[in-house]
Amino acid sequence: MKTKKKKKQIKSYLVFTLENELFAVDVKKVMSLENMKDVTHVPKSEKHLRGVINLRGEIIPVIDTHVKFNMDKFKQTTKTSIVVLQIRWNKFENIKLGLIVDKVNAVVGIPGNKILPPPEIGNSYKSKYITGIYKSGDDSNLIMLIDIEKALSINELSLIAQASENNDKAVQDNTVLELADD
Repeated sequence: MKTKKKKKQIKSYLVFTLENELFAVDVKKVMSLENMKDVTHVPKSEKHLRGVINLRGEIIPVIDTHVKFNMDKFKQTTKTSIVVLQIRWNKFENIKLGLIVDKVNAVVGIPGNKILPPPEIGNSYKSKYITGIYKSGDDSNLIMLIDIEKALSINELSLIAQASENNDKAVQDNTVLELADD
């Protein structure tokens, strides 16, 4: 009788830094990595919605991860980047959004059997968007694996989609006005 060995399923993650802490998202969701650029503020938006950027003709909402994850105020450096992700926000649609991160570290392959469960610290702390923790190297390098779709609520994703649609319309309206002025 032959015994089958379970293959170690390896999943790729994009690792990034926020305030000296390591986080990772599924690399399949990553559309592009961009240098930090000017972000246009969206009036009356949630505090963590930093604004929108024009990325190759497409308006992309940008999330300030420091605000979203209750961290110290964001400080831009030469290593600051925007990670553009495509995530599912309902059964029928995906949305693109950018995450401001302090630094993009690497893409790493993590075996599923090496991912530890997220911490449970009672009702006051919710780790619902942390899907697991990976120890990289020694015990001091912990990488928190996050599910960005769970980190953002349905209402937040709806507001982000609306901000993107409103800015797409504003860009189109502005183009029409510019053509009319010619």
